[in-house]
Amino acid sequence: MAGSSEEAPDYGRGVVIMDNWPGYDLNLFTYPQHYYGDLQSVLIPHGIIVDRIERLAKDIMKDTGYCDIMVLCVLKGGYKFCADLVEHLKNISRNSDRFVSMKVDFIRLKSYKNDQSMGEMQIIGGEDLSTLAGKNVLIVEDVVGTGRTMKALLSSIEKYKPNMIKVASLLVKRTSRSDGFRPDYTGFEIPNVFVVGYALDYNEYFRDLNHICVINEHGKEKYRV
Repeated sequence: MAGSSEEAPDYGRGVVIMDNWPGYDLNLFTYPQHYYGDLQSVLIPHGIIVDRIERLAKDIMKDTGYCDIMVLCVLKGGYKFCADLVEHLKNISRNSDRFVSMKVDFIRLKSYKNDQSMGEMQIIGGEDLSTLAGKNVLIVEDVVGTGRTMKALLSSIEKYKPNMIKVASLLVKRTSRSDGFRPDYTGFEIPNVFVVGYALDYNEYFRDLNHICVINEHGKEKYRV
């Protein structure tokens, strides 16, 4: 089964950002002027994100034994992470002695309104999940919080009996509401704060922000729906 409630491997927690980490001062970086006043800090700079994803790609390829992979990207927040991860996987394949086929499909999971989880997951779009039967499936997600959303998706996929199913998440939030689920591959473990940027949004805003940043209360109110 994908993910685990047991002790993760050494790299399982990813890069751990502690609760008392204040983040980087916004003045140290460039970011879109239309977001001036809406952000609290830069939690993870873009360059660090890219480097971490490259390492995740190496871990994934090693663990899958250079087998063909069906990538299931969770939109919308996961698209940039997925694109960069797949590109690194392809680079590894190009430089190996074995061709690795990678196909990508997309699905949307609706679970947030403003900055609050709605508790129920809605699956939108995507091809017939029965096509995943017998495939090596890699689910690519932006953020795992409580883990309930991902568990619901896994439950939907596993009944079609894929050969293998793994989960890669760019971020995992430490939250008291977590049910213990952990992805197989984690980019960063972060405090339970609402973050935006690198395609992560707040009501469709901030997707054009390269860094992962903490949104402030002014930003939340400004773009609330």
